[in-house]
Amino acid sequence: MAEKIILGVDPGTRFMGYGLISVEKGQVSLIQYGVINLTKYDNHELKLGKIFERITGLIDEYAPDEMALEAPFFGKNVQSMLKLGRAQGVAMAAALARQIPIVEYSPKTVKQSVTGNGNASKEQVSGMLESILKIKLEGERLDATDAVGVAVCHHFHENTLTSSKGRKALGVKQVKKGSWAAFVAENQDRLRS
Repeated sequence: MAEKIILGVDPGTRFMGYGLISVEKGQVSLIQYGVINLTKYDNHELKLGKIFERITGLIDEYAPDEMALEAPFFGKNVQSMLKLGRAQGVAMAAALARQIPIVEYSPKTVKQSVTGNGNASKEQVSGMLESILKIKLEGERLDATDAVGVAVCHHFHENTLTSSKGRKALGVKQVKKGSWAAFVAENQDRLRS
């Protein structure tokens, strides 16, 4: 039986990657990974609903102990950033609805943790994950392998997350009491489907 199951999420508004890993006696193994294809939905609200539905389904099926998300990077297009933030928020709400702790990592931190290079390409991250997990990953699913990378990054850093100084140095944000995420978790009866 796994000591811990971690759900990694690479937020997106066209493709959202997810990856589930298990950790047993310090050994990491891949449970499942894939992409939520949102391109067939024209309406942003439908996309958000699908994200919530699929992430909730993964949580119900695999019962992860923790969720790790890649924090959105800052872009020039404000509308794109707003939509990406909403997508990330919906994924977080799915975890919070099941009382699953959430941690965010910057893209650079994920790449640094997995490859040793904060500027590594998606292909380099995928290649290193194959080495760590000792399996062949499908190359065309880079959003999915990015999500696996987020989960592996979280596993590598979980022991250093005990102090706020350590979290800040790693570019990690946790959901804090008094935050919006905490409010959502504490007020489930006020959420609408």
